[in-house]
Amino acid sequence: MAEESDVERTEPASARRLEQAREEGQVPRSREVGAFLVLIVGAAAFMVLGPWMMQRLSLLVRRGLVVDHQAAHEPARMLIRLADLAAAALLTCTPLFGALLIATLLSPFFLGSWNFSVKALQPDPSRLDPLQGLVRLVSWHGVVELAKAVAKASLLGGVAAWVLWSERGELLAMFAQPLPVGLATAGHLLSFSFLAVVSAMLLIVAVDVPFQLWQYHDKLKMSHQEVKQEGKELEGSPEIKGRIRQLQREAARKRMMAAVPAADVIVTNPTHYAVALAYSAGMGAPKVLAKGTGEIALKIRQIGASNGVPMVEAAALARALHRHVELDQEIPAALYVAVAEVLAYVYQLSDWRQVGGDLPLPPGRIEVPPELAAEPARG
Repeated sequence: MAEESDVERTEPASARRLEQAREEGQVPRSREVGAFLVLIVGAAAFMVLGPWMMQRLSLLVRRGLVVDHQAAHEPARMLIRLADLAAAALLTCTPLFGALLIATLLSPFFLGSWNFSVKALQPDPSRLDPLQGLVRLVSWHGVVELAKAVAKASLLGGVAAWVLWSERGELLAMFAQPLPVGLATAGHLLSFSFLAVVSAMLLIVAVDVPFQLWQYHDKLKMSHQEVKQEGKELEGSPEIKGRIRQLQREAARKRMMAAVPAADVIVTNPTHYAVALAYSAGMGAPKVLAKGTGEIALKIRQIGASNGVPMVEAAALARALHRHVELDQEIPAALYVAVAEVLAYVYQLSDWRQVGGDLPLPPGRIEVPPELAAEPARG
């Protein structure tokens, strides 16, 4: 059975892939959310501020239509008057414009949050390629966007036509009404139209937002090979990690070998194991300074011999120390007696070298507790 091609993107985007996409300016977007928020906030602001705005604007219109004889013959004064009226009208509409601006800025939060990317601002010559533009236009994405635009226009156009048809009686009667009554009727029709359009936009948003999220995550899907490569980049390749561990072991070995001259005794197997021990006042128990097998054990013995460190052959004790005690750790209580025999011999040997007398005999067979006994080395 053939394996799935690595080119096929079947794996969901990782957290790192999503973060990289954000850095490049690729975030889920829905223009319908922005349009819906602008409409709903505009309608709410108009309902709250509408009477006040209409009153202020009506006063401005009346002021603008009243022109005295002197001002009518001085163009400079007319321009100043026009500028004052325009500034007052703009100030009157500022709360509505501010509400619309806030709605526009808040729309990205419905699909995530704001995202500012420097990479998205960098020039991309491929965007100027007419062939690439044609490909994007006739691509599946372009077809989907065209279908969405047609569906949205049809829905909103249908809602607008329904509103006009259902309110045709009031719309025609409005022309025969007095001005205050006609304005009230126009406000009612405007509010009803806004409500109908916003309801239609809500349906569009409910369909478009899940589609945009699905399309965004589907576009960022990864192949098996990309997932493996990202894992290697995050964790490091096995070769590099192995090299780092090797360097760490070599550094630890050098530090260990540097501590051998300070040892009081080296317990040997005699050839396969070597453990360097030290004990001084203030220690709770003797401590292991260095240990090793094979070539490392040979190196410990060579350094110990060149620095005059006594060596004691105790196979069982050497194996137990090597197996159960880590570097720079004190020996367990179960080995106190066995290590004490070794240190007693070392101290006797030191006294003999200083004052002479009978040469002390090395300890005989040193026993260790069965639970700490290790299997003898093979080979």
